[in-house]
Formats: sequence, C-alpha cells, structure tokens
Amino acid sequence: MSDPRPLILVAGATGYIGRRLVNELVAHGERVRCLARSPEKLASEPWRSQVEVVPGDVLDAASLTGALSGVDVAYYLVHSMSGTGDWERRDRAAAELVRDAAAGAGTGRIVYLGGLGSDTEALSPHLRSRHEVGRILAGGPVPVTELRAATIIGSGSASFEMLRNLVEVLPVMVTPKWVDTRCQPIAIRDVLTYLVAVLDEPATAGRILEIGGTDVLTYREMMQVFAEEAGLRRRLVVPVPFLTPRLSSLWIGLVTPLPVPLARTLVDSLVNEVIVHDHTVEDLVPHEPLAYRRAVQLALRRVEDLAIATRWTDADWTPADPMPTDAAWAGGTVLEDEQVVTVAAPPAEVFRVVSGLGGERGWLVADPLWRLRGLADRLVGGVGMRRGRRHPDDLRVGDALDFWRVETLVPDRLLRLRAEMKLPGEAWLEWRVEHDPPGERTRLYQRARFHPRGLLGRAYWYALAPFHRMIFRPMARRIGRLAEERADPRRSGPRSGAPGTTRRRRTRAGGAGDPGKGRVARTAGVGRSG
Repeated sequence: MSDPRPLILVAGATGYIGRRLVNELVAHGERVRCLARSPEKLASEPWRSQVEVVPGDVLDAASLTGALSGVDVAYYLVHSMSGTGDWERRDRAAAELVRDAAAGAGTGRIVYLGGLGSDTEALSPHLRSRHEVGRILAGGPVPVTELRAATIIGSGSASFEMLRNLVEVLPVMVTPKWVDTRCQPIAIRDVLTYLVAVLDEPATAGRILEIGGTDVLTYREMMQVFAEEAGLRRRLVVPVPFLTPRLSSLWIGLVTPLPVPLARTLVDSLVNEVIVHDHTVEDLVPHEPLAYRRAVQLALRRVEDLAIATRWTDADWTPADPMPTDAAWAGGTVLEDEQVVTVAAPPAEVFRVVSGLGGERGWLVADPLWRLRGLADRLVGGVGMRRGRRHPDDLRVGDALDFWRVETLVPDRLLRLRAEMKLPGEAWLEWRVEHDPPGERTRLYQRARFHPRGLLGRAYWYALAPFHRMIFRPMARRIGRLAEERADPRRSGPRSGAPGTTRRRRTRAGGAGDPGKGRVARTAGVGRSG
C-alpha cells in the first residue's frame, strides 16, 4: 500500500542545516527523501531507517530527475561557502538544473534558505550569489518560498563559530570597521521552525520572507554578549581602517580553526547590514523567535555524555547541539588526552581497579604530583585533596573523590569524574571499559578532557602537558597490570601486564572523536536549538 503522505526532498541533507532539518521533518511525521553525493555520510544518523536516501548531485541533471520524481516539496539547502574556484558559476548552474528538473517532475513547491541583505546596495559576492540563486529558482513555473536569514546562532554554524573562536582566544581584538555593522542574528532553532512551518502555509509559496531574532546588534555587541555568557572578561575591540577583507581572513584563519577561504567568504559579507525590513512572515507564520542572548546560551550548553553512557541522539537534543558530523571547526574547544590499554582480565576486574582509585590508595602514579596539585588548589581557595573518598571500594554518583566528583557511573562500564578544583575551564577524567573478544580480554579507554575558558585556559592545559605525559600513560598501564594480577596472581611480577597502546584524539563535545595525531584542540559543539 502506497504512503499517502506528501513526499519531501531535502537537497543538501548532509550539511549543517540539512541534517538538522531532516531530523525535524521526521519528528513531525513527514515522508522524507534525502539527496546526497555521498549517501554513506548519513549512515549513522538516528533517522536513517526512516528516510529514503538517493545518490545524486545538484550539478547532475540525470540524478535530479530521479531524485525529484514524485516529490511534492523540495528543500534547496545547497550553497558554496568555500570561496574557491568559480563557485558563483557553480551555484548558478545548480540552481538552473534544480529549477528545470523540479518543473519537469511536477514538484509542487521549492523551499530555499537564502541570506538577508538589501538588493539596493552593493552586496558581498556571497550574499549576491545567495540572492541570485533565489531569483533563478523562482524563474521557473514551480512556486518558491525563499527564507532569508542573517547570522545563524548554533554550535557548528560558520558565522557563530568564527565569532566564538575570536572571543574565546583573543582578550584584545584588532578588527576592521565591519565590527560596527548591524546584524539581526537568529537561532538555529528558529530557522528550523520557519523551514518546517512553511510546509503547512500555502500562502508562503512565491514569497520572499525575511526572518531574524528579536535583537538588532553590531558584531561588537554580539562579541561582548558572547563573552558574558561564556564567563569571559569583557573583550577590548579596537577597529582600524586599514584591515582589508583579505588581511582579515588571513588573521581569522590564523587564530581560529576556520579555513581561510571560508573565513574570507564570511568576512566579505560582514560589511553588509543584514536586518529584517519586511515583517510579512509574522503574519503568515506566527512565531516568537529567541533573543540573541538566549540563543547563545543554548549554543553554549555542554553536551557532556561524551558519546559513552549514552549517545548524543539519546540526550535532550536541540538543534544547536553539536553533531558528530559537524565540521572539524564546529563547537566548543575541547583539549584531550586519551590512553587505550588492552588488558588480559575481565571487564569487571578492570573496573574494580578503576573504581578504587583516589583517597588513601592514591592514583597509582606520581602521587606527590597529585598532592602538590591539591595543595596548589587549596592555596587559591579550592577543595584540594583533603576530602578523600566516602568508602574505599564503593562509589556512587555524587560522591566526592579528592578534588573530583563522580558525575557518571555505569557499573563495570563507565566512570566519569568532574573536577571541582579551581580551574580556568572545566575538566573531566573518565574510564570506559569494553570487552575485547576473544577470551577474557578488556579494552580500557582513559580520557582526560578539558574545556578551556579563554586564552588562560589554553595556556593552563599546555603548561601542564609535560606532567600529563608523566601521569596519564603510566596510570592507564598500571591499572591494566593491577587488573591482570588480581585476575591471575601468577602474573604478578616486574614483567606482568600488557604493554598497552596510546592514542591521542581530536574530539568534539558530544561526539565520538576521530583517531588523532597528538593532544590537540578541536572545536566541539556546545549547545541543539540554540
């Protein structure tokens, strides 16, 4: 029996907006088809089994014909942001192909997300192309709903990540004059609300609808609000007239993880005022968008499950939360040291060693350094090491453990401690235990993670890096050896224990991480609709 629901195509389903939109459409009970050049990129999405995925490219007319067959509404979320090559020509050609293929397939409507900006002024190449794509799509017989938005506030959005990295890293910023350009930022939650809501409002067809948050701010004001919400000191912003867009993009590429071509595209667009002048959308799609400050708060929310006890898809996910598939520069910076050890002992035995750390037993390795760190913490008003632990063997969530507190405890599987010492950021120490067949073997993952606050936080982590090497790798190996000795006393002796392996990773808060190349910073998401 055929499905009577309208069929919705999302072109650009692997992108920042696309993935989140598909999730929202599925949650609303819509029948969705995704167009992707690399369908395997969607294989791990929680909604994958609920949608149809077709391979194709907006620059391939043949694939578009099949993808648009039977489609009632097509979302067009494709736009070049790299700034490399003749990207304007590619965007123009893609829009023409989609327009013609939609007409040939009898598609009922196209929904396009473009950019704000007045057509009466000289727009940046990026905004000019956004508007041109909208005009091309609307030039065919298929009605187009074009939503125009300015800076999108959500962990992983390019504009927000540029702003976030600049504010976090630089207490003093020398900026071009665009820092005082006015903008009307909008939360990703609100963008998705509008994108979904227009489906049920036929009057939005054939319209250009401007959408924005409740606040009109300069980029300088946006930076200061971000600093306040991130717990950073007020930033000193010094605009100068001689910084060209090229110099600005090189500078941004140096102090943030964004690629220089992407930074250049964004910087070029910051010279244009992007605010809502036409409020028609308020009549057609009644919705109260978030204030900028609230959007930042949501985007900064920590996703602390670390993809261990639960996955990010099981948490209270909102559209601004980081996703494992977001770009490498997306999300809040997280510094990490990971050690991986293979142990010839059952998981329960390994976990018993882990859960017995701290207190009078100490931390197995370099106990004088641990005590010295506790003393330093007490000298600045922290809790130090004097709290010890409630019970020598038993742990429960909420227990104090020296200068840590038990945040997550899954018996024989996961222990996560949150630091309560005085720090320029937030820190966690975690052990994950996994059965490693065949035989009674276990893989132990030990991770120290630090979310730095500003430049001081980064300096703190790197200053302690030599001590990390002295502590964390030997600690993981010592845990493995003790577990093996307990499982088989015959193993005790100077040569006991598996040699273990060490792996450093790049990671993103809320994500599983990727095999890395050393202790590095990588953007990690913070905050789903926000």
